[in-house]
Amino acid sequence: MSRKQKKMLARIVIAAVLLIALQFIPVKGIPRFVAFFGVYLIIGYDILRKAGKGILNRRVFDENFLMAVATVGAFALAIYERSGDYNEAIAVLLFYQIGELFQSYAVGKSRRNIAALMDIRPDYANVETDGKLERVSPDEVPVGSIIVVQPGEKVPIDGIVAEGRSSLNTSALTGESAPREVAEGDEIISGCINENGVLRIRTTKEFGDSTVSKILELVENASSRKSRSENFISRFARVYTPAVCYLALALAVLPPLVNLIFLGNAANFGTWIYRALTFLVISCPCALVISIPLSFFAGIGGASREGILIKGSNYLELLAQTKYVVFDKTGTLTKGVFEVVGVHHNELEEKKILEYAALAECASSHPISLSLQRAYGKEIDRSRVSDIEEIGGHGIIAKVDGVAVAAGNAKLMERLNMEYCDCHSTGTVIHVGIDGVYAGHILLSDVVKPHAKEALGALRRSGVARTVMLTGDSKRVAEEVAASLGVDEVRSELLPADKVTHVEEILAKKSEREIVAFVGDGINDAPVLSRADIGIAMGAMGSDAAIEAADIVLMDDDPLQIAKAVGISRKCIRIVYQNIAFALIVKFGCLILGALGIADMWAAIFADVGVMILAVLNAIRCLRVPCHKKCA
Repeated sequence: MSRKQKKMLARIVIAAVLLIALQFIPVKGIPRFVAFFGVYLIIGYDILRKAGKGILNRRVFDENFLMAVATVGAFALAIYERSGDYNEAIAVLLFYQIGELFQSYAVGKSRRNIAALMDIRPDYANVETDGKLERVSPDEVPVGSIIVVQPGEKVPIDGIVAEGRSSLNTSALTGESAPREVAEGDEIISGCINENGVLRIRTTKEFGDSTVSKILELVENASSRKSRSENFISRFARVYTPAVCYLALALAVLPPLVNLIFLGNAANFGTWIYRALTFLVISCPCALVISIPLSFFAGIGGASREGILIKGSNYLELLAQTKYVVFDKTGTLTKGVFEVVGVHHNELEEKKILEYAALAECASSHPISLSLQRAYGKEIDRSRVSDIEEIGGHGIIAKVDGVAVAAGNAKLMERLNMEYCDCHSTGTVIHVGIDGVYAGHILLSDVVKPHAKEALGALRRSGVARTVMLTGDSKRVAEEVAASLGVDEVRSELLPADKVTHVEEILAKKSEREIVAFVGDGINDAPVLSRADIGIAMGAMGSDAAIEAADIVLMDDDPLQIAKAVGISRKCIRIVYQNIAFALIVKFGCLILGALGIADMWAAIFADVGVMILAVLNAIRCLRVPCHKKCA
């Protein structure tokens, strides 16, 4: 409990004890008023101060103003009627402050949970100087420095392992408990925890540009992007609060005047002022103003714990309305780790074709290029390669040992007017031309991710109407993968620009309230991620392009994370709507009862504080994330 919360708890306890004690002390008149008013100031001085500041700053109509007017009015009414009953005025503030303390504790608990789950900010970096380790601030470490990470320490800055081997705990980033093994030459990102061996890391980024800084900045700024529901509540409160103040004034003045002027009865102002004050207490919109933002905050926090980074509550709300999910195939539904399963050649031997293709592709970071280099199995001598030209959606043209080499798909062969042979096996085919003559083709196979089919089923169960897969692969390969996974629609042999076109076609056909989400790896899919209603970058741990381009970033590459993200959003929105409906029904019901004199000040306390507590309790359920993975 924070110092502020402890101070508020002490005030509540003192005020409650004094209020109870005054019930047994036989004081009357001015001494009684002074005693009760003293208790009133103990429990409510901050409310009066905030109401006064609001009036001075021309922001009059808020919950502090409503509470101040209602309770001061109750005191004035007790003095006017000479009843000496000041209990209700103090009780209203007492229970209101209990509700505020509870709300503060709930918000604090949510923040602490998120802070603990996202506690990935490193406090220091170890720099080796003259054989000794010196702790410095990560901000002070320049790019290219060697830092040492010992067992149990956090990796402070992104880099490459220069020396050592270890297991990394990435659970704070991905939500997964499985460790990641790293050795010399492997890339390593900040925020992971080194579990065993000592690592020497050569930094590749400054601390401010490292993964840990980008993630924390993303989570911290998420609350600045408000959803339509939050904006609605803000607009509603700006209209609702002054409206109920004017209605309360009318309730206090008009009925007694009508009684007096038109019916000739006694005005009985005291009864109607009491009803008006009760009306004001009931009308306080705390439940809505507090619980709705808290629901989104808790939803974003619960998602962050699972390695799902949502850039704002507006995206959380849009995700809940998703009806179309469009997938890039490679790296999203498949592992993107291609394996060479065959080399079909003409006159040139198999090893030579593979060597030429691997060298020609040496400058590309595409998964197919990397797989060719792995299959070659030897160190790449880049001095043998020149005049490299990458043709988007087609392949690579380069010179290897002065010989012209073309490696790519059938479109590249057609572009170069080179006759080629189709492969009868299913897989990704890389045709190779050497010195203008077709030499053969290399067959590669991509592996479907273990949970891909399960994830598509989970998406359908969560309400997604249609799934689409976009890929640059051949039609036969694409259709085989789509059939094995149960994808509703597949578009193949696409250039990068074609993916944007197909997403735009879907956007043009769908209704206004239906949302199209695109899921890609976030590096080469940035244009499509930006064009879709919701861009989801998957397996983006350490990818700057993903974090920048996408609206939602999945730090793990498990497809089930997509279904989990949709499940979190829909649960959060259900809770938001539950709170809105519950609060409004109770509020308006009690307002009518208060105006009719059926509900007294104690009912007003329930309508205000009770509803707020119940709404806050419901809101913090958003921290609990629905599970989509099968238990082992």
